[in-house]
Amino acid sequence: MDNSNNGKKCYYEIDGKGVALMTIDNPPMNALSPAVLADMKDSIHGALEDNAVRVIIITGAGKAFVAGADITEIQKQKTEKDGADFLIIGQELYNTIENAHKPFIAAINGYCLGGGLELALACHIRLADEKAQLGLPEIKLGIIPGYGGTQRSPRIFGKSRAFELILSGNFINARQAEMYGVINRATEAGSVLTEAKELAGAIAARGRLAIQAAMRAISEGLHLEMKEALTFEREEFGKLCETADKEEGIDAFLNKREPKIQDR
Repeated sequence: MDNSNNGKKCYYEIDGKGVALMTIDNPPMNALSPAVLADMKDSIHGALEDNAVRVIIITGAGKAFVAGADITEIQKQKTEKDGADFLIIGQELYNTIENAHKPFIAAINGYCLGGGLELALACHIRLADEKAQLGLPEIKLGIIPGYGGTQRSPRIFGKSRAFELILSGNFINARQAEMYGVINRATEAGSVLTEAKELAGAIAARGRLAIQAAMRAISEGLHLEMKEALTFEREEFGKLCETADKEEGIDAFLNKREPKIQDR
């Protein structure tokens, strides 16, 4: 299935493994205009509802992942209510990614700033080209991150690092971002998409039921006390013990062959 282009500013195409490559394409820097957010919403919901899609990679066309929001749109917000309401669409969209039942991988290929970094932080896994520049520079405009940046940052890479990036507005490179825990890892120049596809392919080869259970256990467990979280983990494990994929996976392992995943 191919959902590419047709004039859209966000589109995806699927390979034979079930990996959807979703591209944000709004030259020159992939700013998050209302049109981009609308096309992103369509693509994201389309990929989540498409049974052929098992993993989604998000990347940017050209020299940027996403260089931030459309500043001219922010300029139009003159009242407290307008400013707050302006953020609703982006926050809801990023929440959809974070809470998705399919994994999202951010393949950060260039400038990843403001709403772009917030998008990456909503993804489950983040890889970045070593030449990428990342930051939350909203403070320089007299505002703050509004698509979840002030909330996901401390939860993902710690309160002190979040203060540093948000209060300074400074950019960091991918190697620093890896050290800070902002991304999973930096990749050699020009290789981020290749590595993202390799990782996505490995995930896509696993059973869908186990992937979803693992995602629920990780995400939901973070909101629970340890005792309750362990109970939740046991329950998810127990459900999988009744699946055909568990039987097939164990048999394949014992007989030293590749499992034939059935997603049931």
